[in-house]
Amino acid sequence: MPRAAVTTSVFTLLLASVLPAAALAPKDVVIVANKSVPASRDVAAHYLAKRKVPAENLIELDLPTGEDISRADYDAKLAGPLREKLAGRKQDVKVLLTVYGVPLRVGPQSPTQADEAQLAILRPLLDESRKEVERLEKENPQDKTKLEAARKARDARAGKEQSLHHAESTASVDSELMLLWHPPYPLERWQPNPLNWRFPADERAKLPPTLMTARVDGPTPAIAKRLIDDAIEVEEAGGLTGKAYVDARGIGYDPKNATDGGIGYAGYDESFRETAALLREAGMAVVLDDKNDLFKPDSCPDAALYTGWYSLANYVPCCQFTKGAVAWHLASSEAVSLRDGKSKLWCPNLLKAGVAATLGPVGEPYTIGFPKPAEFFGFLATGKYTLVECYARTVLVTSWMTVLVGDPLYTPFAKHPLLKEDAVKASPKSAPAMFR
Repeated sequence: MPRAAVTTSVFTLLLASVLPAAALAPKDVVIVANKSVPASRDVAAHYLAKRKVPAENLIELDLPTGEDISRADYDAKLAGPLREKLAGRKQDVKVLLTVYGVPLRVGPQSPTQADEAQLAILRPLLDESRKEVERLEKENPQDKTKLEAARKARDARAGKEQSLHHAESTASVDSELMLLWHPPYPLERWQPNPLNWRFPADERAKLPPTLMTARVDGPTPAIAKRLIDDAIEVEEAGGLTGKAYVDARGIGYDPKNATDGGIGYAGYDESFRETAALLREAGMAVVLDDKNDLFKPDSCPDAALYTGWYSLANYVPCCQFTKGAVAWHLASSEAVSLRDGKSKLWCPNLLKAGVAATLGPVGEPYTIGFPKPAEFFGFLATGKYTLVECYARTVLVTSWMTVLVGDPLYTPFAKHPLLKEDAVKASPKSAPAMFR
């Protein structure tokens, strides 16, 4: 499947469809741990015991100990061994759960010999283009036509250089693992997600199995374990309680003028507003901020659900979270690290603040890298789907930047559903269909 451009309508709906209804069970989860990190093995064992996952579902691999893994090591030390160990279970395994100590991000594809040959030719040409723009800006800025042409030539060559370096072939490890069983595919940017609830059923049937992925991780092993403990405790206590806080930006959305399938800024802002309306109709106490300002620090008590934007790599401690809270912030860098406890990124700070689940990107994802919030939180509120199913059903692309952090089996509204499934609609409403 070819990769899609950011601002074009990537796929249009042929057949609205849903994933199989069979309930996800512990036997469906395979845990991936790093045998080189004792804490990784400890967190994996904790999940195995708490969720009663079969012992044979734990796979320990010899992996790098940092948050990054090269593309070569990903293939040789992670994806390749996983395929070998799971070869006889391709149809049975539904979820891959990575844990603390497993690398978070896979690096870019290395340039081939042919790429290097082109780069050798391109570099002096790009240098000439840059110098020409500088010369015109200094000596002849009034000649707008020449200056614009020179800038276009420079930008075209710079874009070609970036493409030959495969700069946008970086991805989250977990997103790449979703396509573990798929034949080789282009690594530049993304692939469509066959598990998305609107992906055509007839097209999905032609493909190898696609895996759901999640991660139990965080700034410390203790926080990673807490994600498991809190999820189970909330489920056993009857479910998640508290308020929902939604931080939109007041960006107007007109579906008649939407040419991007609702995946631009306006479409996502509308989906935030639809999230608030959907949860309010379900009977949940909801606070919606539809202005460009963010919620102020300590202004959101009793927060069970939080979603909003846009504060890039600048966490704002606006919420006091209830146990089991699910929260994520749409911005470009919020899962660049999960283990740097001193960073201002949203994901590690939300985990430190007590949430049980979050999601975010390991690099620039564009808006298309995120689920539509009204769909993600809508399916979660039905109580019918686990956390990982809600994510897999709503994230639009794979082999890309976003990672889900939390117990994949967490089902916070199972005992007290807030919504019926048919209340969850494609978001934003009236947007052009996404899959075609």
